[in-house]
Amino acid sequence: MPTPLPVHTDDRGAPVLIVELKQDAPVVVLDRPLLESLAATLDGLDLDGVAGVVLASASEKVFVAGADLKAVRDLSDAALHEYLEFGAAVFARLHQMPVWTAAAINGAALGGGLELAMHCDGLIGAPGAKPYPVGLPEAGLSICPGWGGTNLLPARIDPARAIQLTAAGTPMPYPEAADAGLFDLIAQDAGGLRSLAADWIRGQGPAPTRDGAPHRWIGRNPQPVREALGAVEGTLPDTGPAKAVASAIKRGLAMGWPAALQCERNHLVRLRHEDAGKAAIEAFFSKAR
Repeated sequence: MPTPLPVHTDDRGAPVLIVELKQDAPVVVLDRPLLESLAATLDGLDLDGVAGVVLASASEKVFVAGADLKAVRDLSDAALHEYLEFGAAVFARLHQMPVWTAAAINGAALGGGLELAMHCDGLIGAPGAKPYPVGLPEAGLSICPGWGGTNLLPARIDPARAIQLTAAGTPMPYPEAADAGLFDLIAQDAGGLRSLAADWIRGQGPAPTRDGAPHRWIGRNPQPVREALGAVEGTLPDTGPAKAVASAIKRGLAMGWPAALQCERNHLVRLRHEDAGKAAIEAFFSKAR
């Protein structure tokens, strides 16, 4: 049985539940056990009379560092597709809830960690002791996002900039992310972050209307993204990951959210087999060792 995650209640007004991402490690990573725990915890929430749900991190320095790169490196194609599909189904619980959701970002939010946050309706940020990275670094590992990041980030910041950053695999330092408008609200410090996220939820009014796709993704307002991609596509790096990013954006604009996710997964599974992907991932683990 999955280990339930801690759940707290902010009851300063209409109750808001705070789900805390927690692992027996200083850095939170989206491995299979954590995804299973998150799924079980979200499914078990009693939302009767609740205004919304905040997703927070137990780590003081990291919101979520990303997906499990060991899985990306080691799983068979079929097993990696299943891992990515399962993660997408868990993330979808956040944008399909009958109440508002927000991510309280207190530290590094990278790759799958930022994708997880962006499946929430709101992003609430806070400065750390030093600037922490926020973004989608997958292209820097010669792979691509696999949980919707290509279609989520351009709906939250200037789409041309989002496409360029994702295609290059370049995260933003926290101040740059804040200036780019990534966060719906910003707390003065991490100590007030969860309370501010709860207050943001209380300020959203009636319960949201859900349609199976995230509250903020490029399909909600496609024309600016279509124009941005047209303007920058010729300037993107001539790499497999950059082409995969552009491909997934086009697929989302043309065919919808599920098609965009499938496109990302296909590219990710393919790219991790190519020489550049294998070398970059191995270099990552060598550096970690």
